[in-house]
Amino acid sequence: MRTETASGVTAKTANGGQYAALPYRVRAGALEILLITTRRTHRWIVPKGWLVDGQQPHDSAAVEALEEAGISGDICAKPLGFYRYQKLRKSGEVVPCKVGVFAMKVTRQRRTWLEKDVRQTRWYSAQDAAALVGEPGLKPLILKFAATFATPVATAH
Repeated sequence: MRTETASGVTAKTANGGQYAALPYRVRAGALEILLITTRRTHRWIVPKGWLVDGQQPHDSAAVEALEEAGISGDICAKPLGFYRYQKLRKSGEVVPCKVGVFAMKVTRQRRTWLEKDVRQTRWYSAQDAAALVGEPGLKPLILKFAATFATPVATAH
């Protein structure tokens, strides 16, 4: 249930909790990360959004990945980690957000999806993806995840 606060922020957003998918695939032995652009500023990010009532955080992240990037796959139930950022709302208000990030092995990428007309998607090497994302706290999570692929435990994802 959403309730409006005096500042116009809904109770859903007031807690600042969002959940993101870190979409990945392995092509020709190399790890690739899928990034998407934001709708308004066209910065590179990963699919993320608010927790959907009645869903687990990783399931909400998977829904966002489908809606924002047209992808589906196997998503880990345990987060890779968290990062914080300042969300600028259309009203100009800044809302502090904490984002839980879940690895998602992409098994399907659709030709059409809900937000295709307002976002770009592109696969990058993990190093390029980390360099392109605008959120400083997301960069180390991408690099940490990529480092797991250099070890024998990489098959655990």
